[in-house]
Amino acid sequence: MAVTLGANQYGKAETRVVRVFRDTEPHEIVDYNVSVQLRGDFADVHLRGDNTKCLTTDATKNTVNAFAKEMGDAVREPESFGRALARHFVDDVPQVERARIQIEAYPWDRLTHNGSPHPHAFARRGSYVRTATVTATADATWIVSGVRELVLLKTTDSEFHTFYTDRYTTLVPTDDRIMASSVTAQWLHTDADTDWGTSYDAVLTAMSDTFAGHYSLALQQTLYAMGEAVIEAQPEIGEVRFSMPNKHHFVVDLSPYGLENKNEVFHADDRPYGLIEGTIRRDDAPDPGAAAFDPGQGW
Repeated sequence: MAVTLGANQYGKAETRVVRVFRDTEPHEIVDYNVSVQLRGDFADVHLRGDNTKCLTTDATKNTVNAFAKEMGDAVREPESFGRALARHFVDDVPQVERARIQIEAYPWDRLTHNGSPHPHAFARRGSYVRTATVTATADATWIVSGVRELVLLKTTDSEFHTFYTDRYTTLVPTDDRIMASSVTAQWLHTDADTDWGTSYDAVLTAMSDTFAGHYSLALQQTLYAMGEAVIEAQPEIGEVRFSMPNKHHFVVDLSPYGLENKNEVFHADDRPYGLIEGTIRRDDAPDPGAAAFDPGQGW
């Protein structure tokens, strides 16, 4: 029996870096959690313990911090910051063949003082986490924007019925229910010359507006409508991938107390939950190539 080394990668996970831009008034701030993964000519490290080609994970952490200072305006958007880091590792470290930079960006909103925006005081926005993943090889760069923990809910305009049944089916059909989900979405750009902030805001608006206005017969149908709206609004987005848990709200039986419950009182159940996932693609979009995560890691 022969034993061989399969796919492998390494890097530094979750370097927390906060960059304050003090060269303007008011101050601006970005808050990132950066993970670096490297692939390349590193077999000797595994097979012989030869670290000659091993760029230390400490050096990747230091690079993230240094680039937060050195890269200027590129740091203001996670996509451009990730692209600068990914291209550095591939272009400047000979043994690195592929670099993947994953960034979580935590938005901050400016506080007000005496009715006016304060120049250097902020409050963390907790409504979602912005994400960006940049993958680079010698010949190409793929940029994927995203969001997670975007919790959406509508109190009506959602039905679920006429579903397939078998002997184990107990779910009662409904023509009026609460529909809620914590949206994780990632979208692949086909144009690297993008105004990242404007594009990001437009995607969130398209998804949220569609969720609000779409009369839903299934969460799957709403997922598709959200992705369709994103691609129709921004043709430079090749595909959108969603992971949307169904955050169930069950009507509480109040009849033991002599009360009628007309879809007014609910129990929010956290598990188990339905998990709906899907990809919506532009029909002429290029293959995502190395932007697609390895099996088992999702994207």
